[in-house]
Amino acid sequence: MPQQLPFDLPAKPALGRSDFFVSPANALAVAMIDRATGTDGGKLVLSGPAGSGKTHLAHVWAGPAAARIIAARDLAGQDIASLATGATVIEDAPEAAGDRAAEEALFHLHNLLLAGRQWLLVTGRGAPRDWGLVLPDLQSRLEAAPLAALMAPDDALLSAVLAKLFADRQITPRPDLIPYLVTRIDRSFAAAAEMVAALDRAALASGRPVGRALAVQLLGARPSGS
Repeated sequence: MPQQLPFDLPAKPALGRSDFFVSPANALAVAMIDRATGTDGGKLVLSGPAGSGKTHLAHVWAGPAAARIIAARDLAGQDIASLATGATVIEDAPEAAGDRAAEEALFHLHNLLLAGRQWLLVTGRGAPRDWGLVLPDLQSRLEAAPLAALMAPDDALLSAVLAKLFADRQITPRPDLIPYLVTRIDRSFAAAAEMVAALDRAALASGRPVGRALAVQLLGARPSGS
């Protein structure tokens, strides 16, 4: 069969509360996010590895709170006083590390939000002490925030993540595929996303179904030790 030209169309992730699978690996973080509401204001840091659901949970929280969501690297030059009038999510805070203007903007936003009894949710990989921030006052304030940590996935969560990644690409995998992948790919969200994307590309290029046979071929083609 001749190869088809694959079109790498962007997946549209489902970001609703019902689309987020809760397991022991993330239950505590989800509970902390659910409690971060109300009129008294406060702050919370949501941490986890790439693909662990930080953006998903941030959107789940932002909806009922009518919160703004902005990337940390985009804070420099923003009207901080206007941002501080309502609940705010700052995503990927470590990406602002070393950018003095962005760090100062986040520092002032933090102070204005808490003074106005508003909520601030900040996301990033790892704990704030490891983010490489250069502004000491910002570092100390984020280190003082409660930390909701998303852990490495267990079998149930990794299965759910794979199912969601396939669904985001509008792919219905063969029934035996996800159990097969759970026992063979690296136990990380990044590995799950990489495998689903690779299967999608391979299926489009070959015209074959997304199933175990295609996964066996892809996994067998990996260099040893990868």
